[in-house]
Amino acid sequence: MENITIIGAGTMGNGIAHAFAQKNYNVTIVDISNENLDRAIATITKNLDRMVTKEKITNEEKINTLKKITTTTDFDSGVKESDLVVEAATENIDLKLKIFKDLDSICKDDTILATNTSSISITQIANKTNRKDKVIGMHFMNPVPIMKLVEVIRGKETSDEVTNLIMTLSRKLDKIPVEVNDAPGFVANRILMPMINEAIHTLNENVSDVEGIDTVMILGMSHPMGPLHLADFIGLDVCLSILEVMYDGFKDEKYKACSLLVDMVNNNTLGIKTGQGFYDYSEGPRNKKVAAQFRK
Repeated sequence: MENITIIGAGTMGNGIAHAFAQKNYNVTIVDISNENLDRAIATITKNLDRMVTKEKITNEEKINTLKKITTTTDFDSGVKESDLVVEAATENIDLKLKIFKDLDSICKDDTILATNTSSISITQIANKTNRKDKVIGMHFMNPVPIMKLVEVIRGKETSDEVTNLIMTLSRKLDKIPVEVNDAPGFVANRILMPMINEAIHTLNENVSDVEGIDTVMILGMSHPMGPLHLADFIGLDVCLSILEVMYDGFKDEKYKACSLLVDMVNNNTLGIKTGQGFYDYSEGPRNKKVAAQFRK
């Protein structure tokens, strides 16, 4: 594999592009907006600059990484010569199904189609294509350039050959791949999201405040970040979407999203990306709690 296309220039998309380009792969980022593409390159440049400052890479490596990345709003030209396409669009099932149907009709017959979905069925996505054996999940963790884990998710018809290729490729990116089977939320979010949801219930029931809950989990459970701060970092809308997929998939009440989370998302209080979540980020990293207004 030499030519990699990333669909989506957002936080995950630009991080995945960064990871591939830094390992000398030719990377094309495809997005519907030139503004999004410009923002992605600016983010990658900023992250590379930080790595140069910390002496993790040289300035020459930074320049070579950026040279490996091209951008386009032309979907067809961006994917038709790719050996691997990694879809990193919004966590919306209808959008993802359309993207994979389009990719199947445009890409080379031997192109592997991967999705960075954090919860949606790989098998369901693969069913929109005529290459079910070549559709696989590559669930990177955020921030992609730093986090080592990649969940490699097999659909029901994903071949051993494709799985082994993606496992090997992940290692070439200096990641640690873990093979998992297709189920709502896979491993990471099946365990993480109920914990975050329970933390939100705990807040909503006034058992403790935001910082109290996060402090207990940091000091008591050795978590590097509290669950409410982590939810802000992930995006409350993303957390809600994943919980809805799991609730729909398992039909189990334990995956039903807390009403406080639903209310905050409906109010566009989504975490770091909107400046407010369980913490207020408008004047600094975390300057005050804001969730109280939504509670019972």
